[in-house]
Amino acid sequence: MDIATTPSNPQGNTGMADAAPTPHDPPVIQRKDYRPFPWLVPETELDFALGLTESRITARLHVKRNPAFEGTRDEMRALRLNGDGLTARVVEVDGARYGDWAMDDGDLIVELPGEAHTVEVVTMIDPSANTQLMGLYASGGMLCTQCEAQGFRRIAFFPDRPDVLSTYKVRMEGSREQFPILLCNGNRIDEGDALEGRHWAEWHDPWPKPSYLFALVAGDLVANSAPFTTRSGREVACNIWVREADLARTDHALESLHRAMKWDEETFGREYDLDLYNIVAVSDFNMGAMENKGLNVFNTKYVLADSDTATDADFDAVEGVIAHEYFHNWSGNRVTCRDWFQLSLKEGFTVLRDQLFSQDMRGEAVKRIEDVRILRAAQFPEDAGPLAHPIRPDSYREISNFYTATVYNKGAEVIRMMRTMAGVEAFRAGTDLYFDRHDGEAATCEDFVTAMEEGAELELAQFRRWYRQAGTPRVAVSQSVEGNAVELTLEQTTPPTPGQPVKGAMPIPLRVAVHCAQTGSIGEEELVVLRLDEETFTLPASGPRPVVSINRGFTAPVTIEREVSTDDLVFLAAHDDDPFARYEAMQDLAVRHLVAAASGTLDQAGRAAGKRQIGDAMRAILLDDSLDDAMRAELMLLPSETYLFEKMATTVDGEERKADPGRIHHEREQLKAAIGFTIKRDLEAVYARVADIPFDDPNGRGARKVKTMIATLAAVSDPARAAAMAARQYDRADNMTDRQGALTVLCGLESEARDERLEAFYDRYRDNPLVIDKWFSMQALSTHPRVIEHVRELAQHPDFTMRNPNRMRSLYMAFAGNPKGFHDESGEGYRMIADAILALDPINPQTAARFVPSLGRWRRIEPGRAAMMKAELDRIADAPNLSRDTAEQVSRSLDG
Repeated sequence: MDIATTPSNPQGNTGMADAAPTPHDPPVIQRKDYRPFPWLVPETELDFALGLTESRITARLHVKRNPAFEGTRDEMRALRLNGDGLTARVVEVDGARYGDWAMDDGDLIVELPGEAHTVEVVTMIDPSANTQLMGLYASGGMLCTQCEAQGFRRIAFFPDRPDVLSTYKVRMEGSREQFPILLCNGNRIDEGDALEGRHWAEWHDPWPKPSYLFALVAGDLVANSAPFTTRSGREVACNIWVREADLARTDHALESLHRAMKWDEETFGREYDLDLYNIVAVSDFNMGAMENKGLNVFNTKYVLADSDTATDADFDAVEGVIAHEYFHNWSGNRVTCRDWFQLSLKEGFTVLRDQLFSQDMRGEAVKRIEDVRILRAAQFPEDAGPLAHPIRPDSYREISNFYTATVYNKGAEVIRMMRTMAGVEAFRAGTDLYFDRHDGEAATCEDFVTAMEEGAELELAQFRRWYRQAGTPRVAVSQSVEGNAVELTLEQTTPPTPGQPVKGAMPIPLRVAVHCAQTGSIGEEELVVLRLDEETFTLPASGPRPVVSINRGFTAPVTIEREVSTDDLVFLAAHDDDPFARYEAMQDLAVRHLVAAASGTLDQAGRAAGKRQIGDAMRAILLDDSLDDAMRAELMLLPSETYLFEKMATTVDGEERKADPGRIHHEREQLKAAIGFTIKRDLEAVYARVADIPFDDPNGRGARKVKTMIATLAAVSDPARAAAMAARQYDRADNMTDRQGALTVLCGLESEARDERLEAFYDRYRDNPLVIDKWFSMQALSTHPRVIEHVRELAQHPDFTMRNPNRMRSLYMAFAGNPKGFHDESGEGYRMIADAILALDPINPQTAARFVPSLGRWRRIEPGRAAMMKAELDRIADAPNLSRDTAEQVSRSLDG
């Protein structure tokens, strides 16, 4: 993708660069320089003559001057239409050929003297040559589009920015044999036959939208269809379009769509607004899915699911992503974002909405723990590294690099905090005001916060710092007992991040309760809001030996730092009435032990005591009949190595401590082995209980997760027994969750059962690309001693290709997320990922750039590995013709 120089950047008319930009030095786009576009485009007409190798696009733009634009006469006359790799075949203004147009860095410039004009431009493109998968491209014999963030400019010359809203009328024509189905945004208004075996369809979307929401699909597809009746009684035709061989695996997606439509009406009062809702599954797709108005384009991974080919987690992901894209119809489409700096306005809000939906569908406790685990694994490291940025950035070079965990997941947490402080009903009043006030507009994060202030009656002046400041706040907790009360002192700090050395205090809402460990009584919960650098709160003590439960439900995206005894953590893990607090106590027990052991501050006696205490706590979880197995599985999970890395790489007593991935992995494996050995009989008893629970049993999901977790512990404590256990589980499996869980365990072991089951799995699913992705990933993620060798062999496998993002991620992204292999002390893991980035960058720069952050954490790692990681970043930076996407990520990783 291309970001044009002044004055054609997509957010205003100013690019910020000290010298002429090069591919390695694209201009910096600044939020403060936003200006409205000089022209409005109230209507757009598009005519597509479609072919896989040649497509002709005629774009007719009805433009008029924008009264909100303030500029010079020359600026007001110039209509700048963004283009990327396009050539104008014909340009007409008001029906007459126009020859005085000019090109500027890919953009088409047309001088318009009047108040309103019709501008028509014809372009020709080759979709089959589009390996970037942005714009109009070919995928397995079909044509589809991806236009967010700046893909439409690869289809037609257009003011390709989110604040230019237009209604679209589209005519599509193509071979009936090759493209029997022709789909576009909005409602189909007509269709018919054309000459020479071709046919056509006309579509109209009455709702104004930016160009990034345009979509088109043409191919040989079939639909799983069922109508949905809205609360006002209107019938909506809902269709899941796939290749015929995939049709049987679409029921869950269609049911999820209906559930999401009903939930959004009941929870947020939002009703669907077209006669059609189409979802198309595409094999080649850079992202997960795209919310194009009325025509969602999805990665097949988030549509296709049945029990033989999809795990429980896959079913959850399909439901969650289907809901996410549907919810965008209001939080993203009807109200879109003014510029790309406001990306979290639509993505953070919609992530929160899909999280709340999934909580209602599957249970709040486990879903909340899952969301926090994702935040800590992806966003906390981002906030602590060279790529740290606020949820509303102040500048960027390549917008595709800001589709980040910060914008999405932390953005959701920031809006969740508003909901926590306001309460559910007042929050709903605020969102109603936001939707009503800005329907049909391109809005800003400030517009949302203002609506929450007025509708939910919140005071949010200081809260706006959450939008401006990067970094994960730390809250230090200390307490003292004064009579029948606990004096709770909270102090907040946020570490420096690139460009932000000093941070101001932010409002931090924390749900707290004070329990009594001596009597076992559970205290009442209350909400406190830390607004100053340091504050003290007085809470009623529920008896002697008070134990504070804090940040219950993870009400704020912060890290809690406090001195708390092992006995108190064991009490919280066993008795706290807040499920997240129980989970957090178990995590804290393990983190404390593992970080101390990996840092060398724990002697042998301390190691033994820590393992014994964690084993005892784990036994209590196994024997607790009040827990369902889904929650039991969450409590059994040890902290990830990524999270331990963040906990180890911190400042202690004013000294910066580096993380040692090798030590972290070793100590975590040692703890797993100790747990597996110490409570072996209890683990075996639970495994026997859950082993034969039927797939469709209401408790089956949790049972399957517990079963695989027990086998995972056995893989370290007793590999031979684990191999036999996993092989038996694989052979008896009647669902993908059990089958994949067993094979994941086997992948890390040196046994004949490993090779035999891997071969059987491949033979069974060789014609199913999504399942073969799993086959690649399980091996790339394994703790097998020869995992690097295995990954190199898999890269040469006939089924591996860099041109399919799913397959690329299944091997190399999985390996980059494998701490044992990626951080191998030889440096081979770093070299492998750098080689992959360099090979992929000329093909698909957007996907290539997403591999860079794995190398970007070099400053926080021990010196030997740090030097090797930095050397690979330097090697990438020195490569000729590096894309802007990858160049920006590398530059920030080295300079940040």
